[in-house]
Amino acid sequence: MSLSDSDVQKQIKHMMAFIDQEANEKAEEIDAKAEEEFNIEKGRLVQQQRLKIMEFYERKEKQAELQKKIQSSNMLNQARLQTLKAREDHIKNVLDESRRRLGQVTSNPAQYQQLLRNLIAQALFELVESHVYVRCRQQDQHLVEAAIEGAVDVYKEQVKKDVVVRIDTENFLPSDVFGGVELLAQKGKIKVTNTLESRLELVAHQLLPEIRETLFGKNPSRRFLD
Repeated sequence: MSLSDSDVQKQIKHMMAFIDQEANEKAEEIDAKAEEEFNIEKGRLVQQQRLKIMEFYERKEKQAELQKKIQSSNMLNQARLQTLKAREDHIKNVLDESRRRLGQVTSNPAQYQQLLRNLIAQALFELVESHVYVRCRQQDQHLVEAAIEGAVDVYKEQVKKDVVVRIDTENFLPSDVFGGVELLAQKGKIKVTNTLESRLELVAHQLLPEIRETLFGKNPSRRFLD
């Protein structure tokens, strides 16, 4: 039995409607999937950018904190250096004042002669030579001559050896030296400097920790003494 033209037209319309519906449904499915993928990608990009922004500001915050610590450390170090410099300047002023007062040591001839005897004897003990020359200030020559005899007696009594000590009258100590002596042996190859300045420097170096403690108190962070 053959279909009439109207039946064919109905089937064609029905098939076309079905195809349109399938196409629409497929299109809607594609649109929905595309929308879903777009939203997923958009969310991923937004999250990615959010993480980048958070990392950026976190890095900036860490850099700012580090810079703050560096500045604080630099300021603390500068303050410490300024404190140390002020302390060292004060110690230097104390030592400079001590050097200035060295000139007063020679104002009492009897006491100064006794000091010269001790300085010469100490140098003789250090040299332990048979022939020694003494250099002194020209204005001290007569006091040194008197001091040599006593120093030699002390040396001989302690060391049990003879020693000949003469003043080097061709090479006096400079006039700006505060006082004291230099002793030389073996044609100047060996020298012991016992000027007042050198003794002050030696004593100052040995007593520097005590001077600091006296002036500024104990340092709680110091574990060892100089």
